[in-house]
Amino acid sequence: MNSVQRKVALVVGAQGVIGRNLVEHLDALGDWEVIGLSRRGGETTGRVRQVSVDLLDRDDTAKKLSGITEVTHVFYAAYQDRPTWAELVPPNLAMLVNVVDAIEPVAPGLTHVSLMQGYKVYGAHLGPFKTPARESDPGHMPPEFNVDQQAFLERRQRGAGWTWSALRPSVVCGFALGNPMNLAMVIAVYAAVSKELGLPLRFPGRPGAYDKLLEMTDAGLLAKATVWAATDPRCANQAFNINNGDLFRWNEIWPKIARFFDLEVADPLPMSLQVVMADKEPLWREMTGKYGLEPHSYEEVSSWAFGDAVFSWDYDVIADGSKARRFGFHEFVDTEKMFLDILTDLRTRKIIP
Repeated sequence: MNSVQRKVALVVGAQGVIGRNLVEHLDALGDWEVIGLSRRGGETTGRVRQVSVDLLDRDDTAKKLSGITEVTHVFYAAYQDRPTWAELVPPNLAMLVNVVDAIEPVAPGLTHVSLMQGYKVYGAHLGPFKTPARESDPGHMPPEFNVDQQAFLERRQRGAGWTWSALRPSVVCGFALGNPMNLAMVIAVYAAVSKELGLPLRFPGRPGAYDKLLEMTDAGLLAKATVWAATDPRCANQAFNINNGDLFRWNEIWPKIARFFDLEVADPLPMSLQVVMADKEPLWREMTGKYGLEPHSYEEVSSWAFGDAVFSWDYDVIADGSKARRFGFHEFVDTEKMFLDILTDLRTRKIIP
């Protein structure tokens, strides 16, 4: 009976690096109908319908979702950037509340709400934290919107007919444009500009960040884990760290990235990408014409603030992924191969030369 049960996914934040890959994965599975929500909207194709909505506007959210009564699974991966940790809380909590408030009353078949989080739950963004981080670790002093979002879902779920899950990836790498948190694009554009200027590829991060242990989360792997956690009854009301399963140091992977671009590596030099890449828009426009690249604006391919944040981690950023394995998720990804595959994909798509 279960095999013919209708599965309808509402992917919130469908144009980001996480949401876009999740939509593609659900579509490829073949037994899901998918509705993507985003501010930008998008093209409706096959089993995937795209809806443009301002999630910060409670009325717009209620209006746009009022007719989507068939939803069985909400996958929440929306994010609004703000300058400070405290300012991140109100908009990011409000968007989730607005979605649940709009969909819960009209979707009688709702069975699961999936929440996308990250290592900020453990304070990874604040400084050296206890590693490997585990889902059972104690919380830290707020503000932290990920924690507030989960607390909201926990309260809301009591006595409801649906369950929740929380996914905690490391830095997520995959294809997306106009995304404020896209590390692969940071590296790709920084390397392409370095090459155009005849410069070696220098690691721009903080002293001490070059040799620390890190891990990444491939967007495709995360999509698989997200659907698994949302559909396996064992995962009801649980949080899971999701990472590639291997560790790396920039000092090992940086020369391999340089080789991909036929670049030499020079000694690391601490520099803010936000500062040194701020004046490179005219150069990028030149490169777009010179190499026949897709006409994406410099803003669309820039995530410099995020690059600065990741490259500033002069401490280990790792979490224990074994809980997901104990609960039945056994996929893994080779991080070095992931980086090179994404760079190849960006070249194939004519995003970079």
